[in-house]
Amino acid sequence: MENEDWIICEILHTVTDLNDFIEPYDVEQEQIQKRTFTNWVNAQLSKRRPPCMVVDLFTDFRDGSKLLDLLEVMSGQRISRERGRGMFQHRSNIEKALSFLRKKSIKLVNINIPDIIDGKPSIILGLIWTIILQYHIEELASCLSFDSRQSSMESLATLDSRSTLSSRSASSSPVPPRGSPLHNRFRVSAKKALLLWVREQCHKAGCSINVKDFKSSWRSGVVFLAILYALRPDLVDLSKARTRSNKQNLEEAFRIAEKELRIPRLLEPDDVDVRDPDEKSIMTYVAQFLQYSRDLPVPEEEMQATPDRKAQEVTCWLVQAYDELLEGWDSTEGESYSERYHVFQTFLVSFNEQRRPIMPLLTAMRRTPKLSEEQRALREAWDTLTEKLREYRIELDMSLPVPLDSVARWLLRTEGVLVEEEGDPQDHGRAADEAREKQELLKVCLEEMPQQVKTFQSFQNLDEDGNMTVPTDKMEELKRRFTSVRVTAKYHGIKLEYREHRHTVLDLLGQIRTKLRVWKRPYISPEAVRVLLQEWHELVNTQELPSLLEAALHKLKQISEKYSSKSALAADYHHVSQQVKQLEEDTAVVLEEVNTVKSTMGRVLSTWDSYSDCLSSLQAWLEQGSATLSPGHRAEVTSESMAEWGSRHAHLNEVGNFLIESTDPQTSRSLAEELRRLNMHWAEFVKRNTFDSVAEPSGNVQARPQDPQALIREATLILKEPLEAMAGPLRTYRKRIQFIMRKLKEVDLDALASSPECPADQIQKLKLAIPEVMQTMFEAEQVCAELQHSVSGLDSRLAELLHWETEARELYQLLRAAERQRQQRGQDPRARVLISRGLQLEGQVVTEEQDLQVMVMTNQKNSPIQYLHASAIQDRVRAAVAQSQARGCWYAEQPGSQKRQKQKPSRRNSSTKSLYPD
Repeated sequence: MENEDWIICEILHTVTDLNDFIEPYDVEQEQIQKRTFTNWVNAQLSKRRPPCMVVDLFTDFRDGSKLLDLLEVMSGQRISRERGRGMFQHRSNIEKALSFLRKKSIKLVNINIPDIIDGKPSIILGLIWTIILQYHIEELASCLSFDSRQSSMESLATLDSRSTLSSRSASSSPVPPRGSPLHNRFRVSAKKALLLWVREQCHKAGCSINVKDFKSSWRSGVVFLAILYALRPDLVDLSKARTRSNKQNLEEAFRIAEKELRIPRLLEPDDVDVRDPDEKSIMTYVAQFLQYSRDLPVPEEEMQATPDRKAQEVTCWLVQAYDELLEGWDSTEGESYSERYHVFQTFLVSFNEQRRPIMPLLTAMRRTPKLSEEQRALREAWDTLTEKLREYRIELDMSLPVPLDSVARWLLRTEGVLVEEEGDPQDHGRAADEAREKQELLKVCLEEMPQQVKTFQSFQNLDEDGNMTVPTDKMEELKRRFTSVRVTAKYHGIKLEYREHRHTVLDLLGQIRTKLRVWKRPYISPEAVRVLLQEWHELVNTQELPSLLEAALHKLKQISEKYSSKSALAADYHHVSQQVKQLEEDTAVVLEEVNTVKSTMGRVLSTWDSYSDCLSSLQAWLEQGSATLSPGHRAEVTSESMAEWGSRHAHLNEVGNFLIESTDPQTSRSLAEELRRLNMHWAEFVKRNTFDSVAEPSGNVQARPQDPQALIREATLILKEPLEAMAGPLRTYRKRIQFIMRKLKEVDLDALASSPECPADQIQKLKLAIPEVMQTMFEAEQVCAELQHSVSGLDSRLAELLHWETEARELYQLLRAAERQRQQRGQDPRARVLISRGLQLEGQVVTEEQDLQVMVMTNQKNSPIQYLHASAIQDRVRAAVAQSQARGCWYAEQPGSQKRQKQKPSRRNSSTKSLYPD
C-alpha cells in the first residue's frame, strides 16, 4: 500500500507542478520566459545542419517542423515528418513530436495539439520547459546525482521539504552505511542537484552568499560571477562586485560568459534584477554553465566521476540489492506465506523508492549506440534484478493456498494476454497471428472469470486457529487485479482485433511491395520477364493478394470506428485514424503500382519479342544479301526491298534503345554491342549497294534470273557452319535457311532452259538437285525448330533459377540482420521453403540441359547440320547452378536444416556429379 500511495503522490505532484505552470502568467514573467526560452531554443537550433531559428516562440511551432528540429538536436535522433503546409501536415508533425516525448517517458499534462497550433503562450512555454528540464537540466544534473562527496549530498536533505518521498524516506529510515551508496545519495531531484553544484562553485570561489533558490539569490549578480570565477579564475575579479550595482554585476557576468565561455546570452540584467525573478529562466541559463564545466578537462582528482565509474557504482548497488533480495527470500524458506510476502514487499517498496535517480542513467544508455564494458555490466545487473523480482512475484502468486492458487494462475494468464505490446514488430504476419491467438485466449479467460471471482469471494482467509492465512495487502492486490482485468478486458479485445487486422494489412502490403521491387527492377532476359509475368498472375489472380488487401483494409476501417464510439478508447482515436489513413494511402499507391507494373512488363516482353524477330530477320537478310552468288553476279537488291528493310532497321533500333533503357547493366551492354555490330553491317551493306547502283549502267539494272547453282553452294556452306544451340543463333540460322528455301522455290528452270548459258544436261542435273537440297534444308530447319523449343524451355528454367537466387539473396540479408539482433531462433520457415524450391529448380535445369545435350549429340550424327554444339548453354548452366548452390550453403548450415545433399533428387545427384565435378 505504501508503494501505491507513493505512486499516487508522485502523479499528483507532477500534475500539480505542470498545472501550476500552465496557469495564467504575469505579463512580465511571461515575456521574460519567452525571451529566455527563445534564446535557448535558437542556441540549440544553431547546432543543426543546416542551422535554423525561431523568431516568435508562440507562432513558429504551429506547423511542428521547428519542434521536430529541436527534438532531433536534443536527442541526436532522426524523426520522420510530413512535408507540406496544410493543417493535416501540421497536426501530424506536432503529434509525432508529442509521441516522441511520450515514448521517452516524459509526461505531458494538459499539452495538446490544438493549443500548440493556436500558439497558446502558457502551453508553448510549458512544452519548452518540459523539453529543457528533461533533455537539458535532467541529463546534466543526473551526472551530479552520483557525486562522491557524501557530506554535500546529505546537505540537500533540507532543500525541498515539499517532496513527499524525500521527507518520508528521511524520517522513516536512518542514514545507511557508506557501503550502500544509493540509499544516501540517489534521492536527488534535478533542481536540488543543480543547486548543489552552484553551492560548490560558490564555495570554490570563496563566496559566502547562501544560495537558497533560483530566484532572489541571483538578483545581485554575484552568484553568476562566483560561478565564472570557479570555472575561470583568470576572468573575474570578485572584489569589484561589492562596489557595483546589481545590473552592472549582471551585465559583467553575462558579457564574460558570452564572450569568453561562448555561453549564449539567454537573459538580460532587467530580467533578473526584479522583485520576483523567474525560476525556470534562471535554471535554464545556469544549466549552460554546468554544461560548460562538464566539457572542461577533468582534473586527476575528479577522474573517479567518469560515466564508467558511475555505472560501476550503480552496478555495485544493484548487485548488493540483488544479494539482499536473495538473502531475504531464502531466510523465509519454510516460513508462512504472510512472512515471505511481508519480506518481499518491504524490499520492493524500498527498491522502488531508491531506483528513481538511476532511471535517467539507464535511459541515456538506451540512446548510446555502443556501451562500454561497465555500462553492459550495469544493464546486465539491472535485467537480472528485475527478472528475479518478476520471478518472485509469480512464485508468490503460485504459492497461495488452495483454491487461491488457481485464481492467481488465471490472473497471470489473463494479465499476460492484456499486456500492451511495445513497438512495431518487423514480422507483421506473425504479429497478426499472435493477436488472433490472444483474442481466442482472452475469450476463454473471460468465460472463466465469473467462476474465478466466485472462488475468490468465497475464500475463508482464516486458519484453524483463527489467524489470517493471506495478508490483507495481498488480498487487496488480488481484488485490484480483478478490477483491472475487468476494466481492461472490456476494450482490450477491440485493440487486439485492430492489431490483428492492422498487421494483416501491413503483412499483405509487405508481400506485395517485395514483389513490386522485383518486378520493377531492370530486366535481364525475355524469359525472366515471362517468369515475372507468371508470378504476377499467380499473386494477383490465383492468390488474390490485392483483393485480400482491400478486404482487410475495409475490415480495419470498420474496427477503427469503434475507437470513436468508446470513451475509454477515445484517447487513441486520433492515432488510430492517422494509421488507417496512412494505410489507405499506401494501399492505393501499391494497387496502382501492381496494375502499372503488369503493363510495363507486358510492353517489355512484346518489345523484346519484336526485337528478337526483327534482329534475326535482318541478320539473315544481310548475310544473304552480302553473299556472292557467282563470279560476276551479286544479290538482287531493289529500291523497294531496301526501303522495306530500311524501315525494319529503324524499328529495330527503336525497340532496341527501349530495351537498353529497361534492362540491367550487363544485358544493356550486350544489347548495345549487338545493335552496334548490326548497324555497322547495315552501313557497309548500304554503302556497297549504293556504289554498285551508281557504277552499273542503267541499262544493266534489270531483274536477273537467280543462279540456282550459287543458291545450292550457299545452302551447302550454311549446313557446314558451326551452330551454337542458343536462342539467338538458332533463330537467325532458321531465318537464313527459310530464305534459301524461298529463293530455291522461286527458281524457274524453264526460263533457264531458254538461256544459252545453261546447257540441257545442266538443267537436268538442277531438276534432280534442287528437290534434294530443299528436303535437306527442310530437315535442318526442323532440327532448329526442335532445338529452339528445348532451348526456350531451358532459358525459362534458368530465368526462374536466377529469380530464385535474387529472392534467396534478399532473404539471406534479412536473416543475417535478424541474427545480428539475436531475433532469430532456429531455422526460418521461409528458408526451408526456399531451399526446397531451389533444389527443385536446380534439378530441373540440369535435367533439361542433359536432355538438350543428348538432342545435340543425336542431331550431330543424324541431321544435315554438321557442326552443332551446346558449349555456351552448358557454361551458363554451370554458372547458374554453382551460384545457387553457393547461396543455398548458408541456409543449409542453419540450425534445424537438413543437409543439402540428402535432399537432392537422385537423378540430379548422379548427373550433377558427372557434368559438374567439384
